Amino acid sequence: MNYQLILEEIEKEIQPELSKGKVADYIPALASVDGNQFAMTITLKDGTQYSVGNYLEQFSIQSISKVLAFSLAIDIYSKTLYKRVGVEPSGSPFNSLVQLEYENGIPRNPFINAGAIVVADALMSHFGGEYASLEKIMNFTREISANKDIKFDSLVAKSEMEHASRNLSLAYLMKSFGNLDNSVELVVKNYFKQCAITMNTQDLSRAMLYLAFKGKDPISNKEFLSEPQAKRVNALMLTCGHYDASGEFAFHVGLPAKSGVGGGIIAVVPNIMSIAVWSPRLNKYGNSHAGTLALEKFTTKTGLSIF
Repeated sequence: MNYQLILEEIEKEIQPELSKGKVADYIPALASVDGNQFAMTITLKDGTQYSVGNYLEQFSIQSISKVLAFSLAIDIYSKTLYKRVGVEPSGSPFNSLVQLEYENGIPRNPFINAGAIVVADALMSHFGGEYASLEKIMNFTREISANKDIKFDSLVAKSEMEHASRNLSLAYLMKSFGNLDNSVELVVKNYFKQCAITMNTQDLSRAMLYLAFKGKDPISNKEFLSEPQAKRVNALMLTCGHYDASGEFAFHVGLPAKSGVGGGIIAVVPNIMSIAVWSPRLNKYGNSHAGTLALEKFTTKTGLSIF
């Protein structure tokens, strides 16, 4: 299969869609991003990559980082983690307070904001504070992406913290139910630093190979998760990776995937490849508009889907 030609076809076909949607302007540091950009990279088992568009452009991975943090947490806490965060789709916006109130401070899953804040809290408790926890996430990201220069954008993290009312509310509500152990402000601040990790589509696609190959990086041969753990992460990406549009994404694309409001989406084709796409303009659910369509086109053209 000529993957490069397929990606070039997608890039050409997607051009009329790049002006649709809007960037995440509720985060001031992301409001100035050029919304008309597009990039897509796939990485195969042997490390071969195919890319189109602005694939060297760095962007804020935002909620894609939830996959990285959850991978670390599930490896540490195993099934005990599910006492604090569930594994069901939310069917509600990613920052819903109402559902959290009804369900006694237990977030539906680790990929909505409340669930990711609980995961951040659990990692801080295990590693001994916000600095050690963030460093573990950063080192893990650098290792799986094979790029020791991966950093987080402190300006983006600061911008998010200055407009953190909703996320602080989620954290305080969970604290009131006894589901947060550390300082609310420190946990949320650490969560924003994690979201502010910057990567390009080549980095991201390379980083997700371990999830495409049952928890083991096929290039370094290092096991980051056990096969059952990797299966659970992929299952959650399929059912919860696009918030309350997860069912629609599974219906049209048919791959485990996770989006971020920075415009990135990662997806995996089990035992074949990992994919990263980036286009900053978002649809009404907070997922990349053109990125979602590009992935749908990719699975249609290649026939690669888990279904």
